Amino acid sequence: MTPQDTRARPNPDSIRDKAAPPDWDRDSQLDAVDEAAFKPLTREQAQALRAKNPALSPWQVVTAQAVSGLVLVVLWWLLTLEGSKAWSALYGAIAVVVPNALMAWGATRRSVTNAGAALLSLMFWELVKILLTIAILVVVVKQVDDLSWLALLLTMIGCLKVNWLVLFAQGRFKKISDGN
Repeated sequence: MTPQDTRARPNPDSIRDKAAPPDWDRDSQLDAVDEAAFKPLTREQAQALRAKNPALSPWQVVTAQAVSGLVLVVLWWLLTLEGSKAWSALYGAIAVVVPNALMAWGATRRSVTNAGAALLSLMFWELVKILLTIAILVVVVKQVDDLSWLALLLTMIGCLKVNWLVLFAQGRFKKISDGN
């Protein structure tokens, strides 16, 4: 390189410093824009938003899980004509529905105004749900001689994944073409 070539090129560090603000400054500017864009809703706007997005009850999810569990038990019975597979499917449905119903009951039995207490309550009932699920599965494995793991696990998965159908049925997921 000739000395003339080095003079013609500007220092990239000096350009970067002048062209863009530091990250912390950019973040504070974005926060200021977000705060300026925020405006509280009027009473009518809040009511319209609640009407457009109704609250989802955990009992709707538990009911859908129970119905899907019963449908899967009947399907296992009709497709295999083996009582052991239908019973295994029923145990799988019980291992999902009963703990979720207990958690729904515990989480909704009283309202909590403190956010920390609400989070702690939710975590407690989630722990109870997990432990009860494990206990049910341990009892089933120890007590049932001709257990069909395939029927048990597929029914559990089917009951757990029905949550998405509840959200679709309530209209929580919009088509991409809707723009929402």
